[in-house]
Amino acid sequence: MDPQDLPTDRHRLHEDVMAMLVGTLFVALGVSFYTQAMLLTGSTAGLAFLLQYATGWRFGVGFFLINLPFYWLAIRRMGWSFTLRTFVAIALVSMFSELTAGWVSFERLQPLYAALMGGSLIGIGMLVLFRHRTSLGGINILSLFLQDRYGWRAGYVQLGIDGLIMLIALSMLPLEQVGLSVLGAVALNLIIALNHKPGRYMGVS
Repeated sequence: MDPQDLPTDRHRLHEDVMAMLVGTLFVALGVSFYTQAMLLTGSTAGLAFLLQYATGWRFGVGFFLINLPFYWLAIRRMGWSFTLRTFVAIALVSMFSELTAGWVSFERLQPLYAALMGGSLIGIGMLVLFRHRTSLGGINILSLFLQDRYGWRAGYVQLGIDGLIMLIALSMLPLEQVGLSVLGAVALNLIIALNHKPGRYMGVS
């Protein structure tokens, strides 16, 4: 049977709310790993990390502001419901990333572990959000649009764009940290590419 012919299970409001909270908390914890180890990821989050390391701006503020220009694409291509969900998710990640610094502290954090675990946490959080028709804005919106429109894997599209951000990071961070950030980005995007496929998850919001 074609997966498209299978019945879908519509998410209830409380399920969407829980997914929003859990997904953004996972992402914020991953951000804390990266901030502590001076690493970065891709997409608009990567740009927010670069802004933080270059100017001292806090990640949450930069992440919220950088995403503002991308909402017009979300409205035009993905609709108002998706856009509003995304706006809330971005606001929550921005807020939780600030609050997590007061909730969690690291006496010792091995950089390789930070890269792989931080990337995995962010990837799992994004996967939860994707499955409830929510993204973290910016390049994520473009990646989801290309998957919905052309069948391109969102994770692979994101991986290519992340590579460009890592090249920019070479002018700001030591090579070792950029290399570890690449490993984290691979872990993040493989989680999405292997688990976010058309027809694999039948729930809708």
